[in-house]
Amino acid sequence: MLKHKIIIILSLVFVVFMTVLFILYLIKDDSSRWMVALGGILVSALPISLLFVKHNPFNIPIIIGFYVFVFCTTFLGSIANFYVDFKWWDSTLHFYKGIFIGFVGIALYKFFIPQGARKDISSWIIFLFVLSLSVTSTVLWEIYEFAGDLTFTQTMQRGGNKDTMYDMIFGLTGGLLISIYSSVQKNHDNLQR
Repeated sequence: MLKHKIIIILSLVFVVFMTVLFILYLIKDDSSRWMVALGGILVSALPISLLFVKHNPFNIPIIIGFYVFVFCTTFLGSIANFYVDFKWWDSTLHFYKGIFIGFVGIALYKFFIPQGARKDISSWIIFLFVLSLSVTSTVLWEIYEFAGDLTFTQTMQRGGNKDTMYDMIFGLTGGLLISIYSSVQKNHDNLQR
């Protein structure tokens, strides 16, 4: 199956890449970067668990989108210092994350709600589900950044409350766009029946 091959290839490439970075920065005694690389190894291997489920609810663009997010946050953002060098990088990734998690929400909705039952579900329910998933992911990411700054680094929330609010606004905006899309798509599907 093509999805399985993509998961295996991307997981292996990212795990090997992050392992090389982990070893390199461990030797250089750069604790901030080797910890990020170690986290990158773990996160890159997560999709392998999808190989063991009977039905994988995520399509190929979502799987690739996950690895784009991992690469942009761990390598470009933290290791290559894009978070520090480009002030817009963090907010852009929060916007992307809001969109990405919105599409994950749509995939989960289609996976867990049988085709026959979908016609009876309000477009507002889909809108709220997708939006709440995006917002929840934004809040959890901000908690992760806060905890990371308290324990390992002091670089994740350089702007303090202002950074947190911008991140939440951009995450909400990305999620809101996909929530509107899912609601419009649901209404369009209802009109075609």
